[in-house]
Amino acid sequence: MAQEQALAMIETKDLSKYYGSFVAIKDISFSIPRGQIVAFLGPNGAGKTTTMKILSGFLAPSEGKAAIAGLDIATRRLEAARKLGYLPENGPLYDNMTPLELLKFFGEARKLDKAYLNQRLETVVSQCAIQEVLEKPVSKLSRGYRQRVGLAQALLHDPEVLIMDEPTAGLDPNQIREFRTNIVELSRNKTIMISTHILQEAEAVANRILLIHEGRLVFDGGPDELKQNGTIEDKFYSLTNYGRVMPKEEEQV
Repeated sequence: MAQEQALAMIETKDLSKYYGSFVAIKDISFSIPRGQIVAFLGPNGAGKTTTMKILSGFLAPSEGKAAIAGLDIATRRLEAARKLGYLPENGPLYDNMTPLELLKFFGEARKLDKAYLNQRLETVVSQCAIQEVLEKPVSKLSRGYRQRVGLAQALLHDPEVLIMDEPTAGLDPNQIREFRTNIVELSRNKTIMISTHILQEAEAVANRILLIHEGRLVFDGGPDELKQNGTIEDKFYSLTNYGRVMPKEEEQV
């Protein structure tokens, strides 16, 4: 049991991604244990989405390693995918399907047993409160409901790890509050990583913050640590305006 609790559910080691001479991320290393809610913060273009795409298996790293529940993404991708629920910023929703059709499609694609799929459908429909729109075309759904359907898709196979990229983008304050409540409930038996550039989002739900700037990890700690000697906005500003990022001349020394 102790070994299971100590297992890193999300882990990167010296993770880097290059596009020609452009460095998207460089030497990103962190380890997230079971049960944590981690906010992955950073300005637009900092490298958050690139990191999450590597963790979900959509991109291959140029250097370094990434693992989900101890399973190397590069060598055991399918096994890792069974442990992972991924909600990209623009979720994989097909406008001509209803949420029910879409969830059944994803369940069958994951080769879930029919009885188990029906059980999971009942669970995620309730968890994400999408009963009222199950038979309505996705194209007719509001942004809030589309996000709920996307979350239901990510939860369908009951993964141990949940990774979400900008999950509250475009939601109104009431929808954001509902979403935060869902996340706290889900964290009881899941490890959760949420990418966002909204500081209040991180402070409200996360018990750990990873802050990335220009492709490099510049902070790893709790929300209270991030706002020591000032506000969380002040610290974010200092860290993302070269407050702790070395000039390139120093990096080469």
